[in-house]
Amino acid sequence: MKRLFSYIKTIFKLIIESFNSFNNDKGLKLSAALSYYTIFSLGPMLLVLLSLAGIFYEEEAIEGKVFDEIVGFVGADAAILIQSVLKNLALSGKSTFTIITGVVTLILGATGVFIEIQDSINLIWRVKAIPKKGWIKLIINRALSLSMVGALGFLLIVTLIINSLVTAFNDILSRFVPEQTLFLFDYTNIGITFIVLVILFGIIYKVLPDATIRWRSVRSGAIFTSLLFMLGKYLIGLYIGYASVGSVYGAAGTVVVIAVWVYYSAAILFFGAEFTKVYAGYKGENIRPSKHAIYIDGGDVLKGNPDIPKEKDKIKK
Repeated sequence: MKRLFSYIKTIFKLIIESFNSFNNDKGLKLSAALSYYTIFSLGPMLLVLLSLAGIFYEEEAIEGKVFDEIVGFVGADAAILIQSVLKNLALSGKSTFTIITGVVTLILGATGVFIEIQDSINLIWRVKAIPKKGWIKLIINRALSLSMVGALGFLLIVTLIINSLVTAFNDILSRFVPEQTLFLFDYTNIGITFIVLVILFGIIYKVLPDATIRWRSVRSGAIFTSLLFMLGKYLIGLYIGYASVGSVYGAAGTVVVIAVWVYYSAAILFFGAEFTKVYAGYKGENIRPSKHAIYIDGGDVLKGNPDIPKEKDKIKK
């Protein structure tokens, strides 16, 4: 019991330190910037995502899954708006030049969100790409961001297949087991969603930033962020519903709802990045700039490749 109390106390201290660091890094300002950027990149990102996923799975099934999730997040009106944007972005039936230009524009738009996430986490973790290697880093960043879109497509397909199997298994078992026990399958789907989120946040924290970090710290940060995201999803939904965010802004209400949801989701993502940094320092596993990056301190670039300062001294074990 004493050990459990000590563990809870340590987690509480880590969260407090993460919150202080989040405020110092102006985390809500970073979230607002990402929300603004996402409004313009969401359509291209979803179109590229659905196109990649449609290569390996039925496109209609994937679209249905995606829009069901969007409805659950931001409501039916926002989902209809996003669906309309995707139809307007479709390239079928257009000239070759228009298609080529459109594909390039779509890729740039789709990867833009992840570039913004990368820059924000770099700021939080105090790293920066080496200016002399800017063009090389730009190409690497776009490639990484495009791979993130591909990873999202892969996770979407895996989730869709597993959920389909669980649903089919549920239909079979419903004939043989009491109806009261079927709620366990709902928890199974929640568990699957949680695992997918852990993998997604783990990839974001490990791959996107210009830093090297041990998997143990990434894993702990991804688990914490996933728990926070699943709780936040419910609370954000309540806020959007009861605060009538959309109706206040009239015709622009649907766009505002999407922006609000992305804003709070981004805040959770960046708070998770702060927690990952604090946890890594607490464990003595310093985050280090990658070979294409350098450490910065309050806007000052430090020579060499030093470790990012530890948080361990702030939080005593």
